[in-house]
Parts: sequence; structure tokens; C-alpha cells
Amino acid sequence: MQDRELLQSALGLAPPWRVVRSEFDAARRRLDIHLDFAAGSRFACASCGAACPAYDTEEASWRHLNFFQHEAYLHARVPRVECKSCGIKRIAVPWARSGSGFTLLFEALVMALVQAMPVRAAARLVGEHDTRLWRIIHHYVDKARAAADFSDVHRVGVDETAVRRGYQYVSLFVDLDRSRILFATPGKDADTLEAFAQDLRSHRGDPKAITDLCCDMSPAFIKGAAASLPNAAITFDKFHLVKLINDALDEVRRNEQRAVPDLKATRHLWLRNPTTLSPLQAERLEILNPSKSHLKTARAYRIRLAFQDLYKQPAQAAERYLKRWYFWATHSRLPPIITAARAIKRNWHGVLRWFDARISNGILEGLNSLVQAAKAKARGYRSYRNLCAIIYLLAGKLQFGLPT
Repeated sequence: MQDRELLQSALGLAPPWRVVRSEFDAARRRLDIHLDFAAGSRFACASCGAACPAYDTEEASWRHLNFFQHEAYLHARVPRVECKSCGIKRIAVPWARSGSGFTLLFEALVMALVQAMPVRAAARLVGEHDTRLWRIIHHYVDKARAAADFSDVHRVGVDETAVRRGYQYVSLFVDLDRSRILFATPGKDADTLEAFAQDLRSHRGDPKAITDLCCDMSPAFIKGAAASLPNAAITFDKFHLVKLINDALDEVRRNEQRAVPDLKATRHLWLRNPTTLSPLQAERLEILNPSKSHLKTARAYRIRLAFQDLYKQPAQAAERYLKRWYFWATHSRLPPIITAARAIKRNWHGVLRWFDARISNGILEGLNSLVQAAKAKARGYRSYRNLCAIIYLLAGKLQFGLPT
């Protein structure tokens, strides 16, 4: 088999395209493959698909998958056709998308790489500048998101994640029933809910069809939900509620350790659940005797454990249990605990709604590991758009339809 026949077969070319010659430069470690078509060939019009003769041609090149360890490029005259119905149109070549300097298979390789490593690392591996790889990522992510259908989305969770120092955040909206990121947008204010509602409409979804929203007790999220998701009942995320109590407990400990040096370096003993402590940590906590100690920190610790037990109560007993806990917390004479308890009281119905909806942002917390990986993969990203694209790529469960 001659080299032209071998390359034609390997590239999977169909008539009228054929390999006319190839050039291998060992010094530059590069293979150039030249394609052409026979005179009189007819091509499909890009608009109507009618077979039309070539009107004129323009030279073009595309980076292809490496030939062994050597870079490979395809070169061809790309014709414009003269269609009787549509006029003069440039054809689409079968090995590359319009406007791209890469073949479809090269782009498929890039999309696989950026799911496994930072974009800059993938760029170094393939020998291209990372800005060119970002163009590929945006093309396929935008195309896949445009085709995404959110018409069956009814239960949504929202949470923010810090992306840079200086209070810069991205708010993430997750489909609680399918564990996928629906929308990512800069900020964490009420406008993010309106942005989500608009994005939902553009993907055949309906903001009025959202029946449940899980979030933290952010006033901005509450306000935004009332305006943009009018039929959504809010359930406050139990992980954020427990964190609220944990933060209050830690503030009590930090204030008390000035007078009780034994409390220094014990933060994790009080904030972790007893069953997750190591044997050494459990022994140290037992010495502090939290069940009987008169330490303020120990009292806050018992209140914290009691709040967590709220979620073990049967639904019919939950409100009665929470009322008793609230009375205990507000009479504890521990200002941080009292402040946290009053925050619970202000959002009473959203706290108790968990017993009806049984939803939380635990799914989002699980996806957060993918988001953290996304931040690593977008290391050095130049815009929020880059970061959001990687988040969709890793956690959006999008269908890209890439060639194999």
C-alpha cells in the first residue's frame, strides 16, 4: 500500500476528497498531508444540501492528531459552491468544523484532556497556546448547553463558592433530582436568582415550575427566590444550619480559652462528631468531660449535638423538639449561641420544611469537589466565563457529541 492510500484510509476520507501528497520533515518533527478533489466534483450546499459545482477555492490548514510523536497537519483547497437556490456558499469539510484550525478528532482529544488536567497543562502537552484550547472548550460547552433541556427541573439547590480572594464568588444552581449543575454565575446576591430564571427559560424550563429551593439563610437568596421563583418553597440547608451552630460554638471556645488554656488547639474536638474522632482525640475530649463539665464550651457543645439530633426526630415531633431546643439555646447565657438560635427562629418554617421536602444541598456539597477540581483546571483563568465553562464540563452532565 502506498503512503497516500495508507493516509487516505487512516483519515477515513470519502470521495471526492483524496490524499494527493504528504511531506515529512524530520528536523521539524512534522507531517503535512495535502488533500484535494477531482475537477468537476460536486459538493453539498451548506444551506439546502443540494449538490453544486465548485465556484472557487481557498487554501486552509488544520492541526490533526499527532503522527507518532510528530505534529500532523491537513491542508486542502476548500471550495465555495454556486447554489441556484442559496447563492454562493462555503462548504463544510467532513474532518473539521467551520472556523476551526483543528480537526474534529484533535478537538475531541483536547476535550478529553481538559477533563483530566488543568487547561495550561493540556496546552503544554499538545503544544498549543491555552487561549486556543479555551476557544474549543467554549464552543462545545456553549453548544451542549444550548441543547440542554431543563423542562423537567422542579427541585433546585443553590450555594455560593469562593473563587478568589477579595470576596469574589460564583453561585451554583444544581438539579437536586439529577445531581447536575444547571447554572453558574458570578456573585451571590438576589440578581443571581433572576439570572437563573432567565437561563431556565432559555433551556425550555419554567421558573414557575420550580416547587422547591434549598439554600442557606442568605437574605439575598430569600429575596431573589420570592421575586424570581414565585412557587418555590424554601428549605434551609441543614449543613449550613449545623455550620451556623458550629461557628457559634467555636466563638464560645475562642472567648473562653483566654481564661482556660486547656481549650487551646481543641477546635476539631468540639466541631467533629464523636463517632469521627480518632482514638487520641476521643481520649482528649473525654478528659475535658463535655457531658458534665461546667465549661461554657462544653455547654455550647451539648447544645450543638442536640441541634443535630433534630434531624433524627420523626416529622410529627420535629417542631416540638425544636421549640425545646430554642428555649434551651436562648437561655444558655452564651451570646454566640443565642444569636444563632434567633437566626433559626427568624427562619423557622424554612428550617422545619426539611421534614416535608427532605432535600438538602448535600448533593451540591458532593459536586463541590468537582467544582474545586474545576478551579484547579481553570488555574490562571482570565474570566469567570472560563471557570463556569469548566464547571459545566465537569459537573453539568452535558452531551457533547464528540467524535471518537
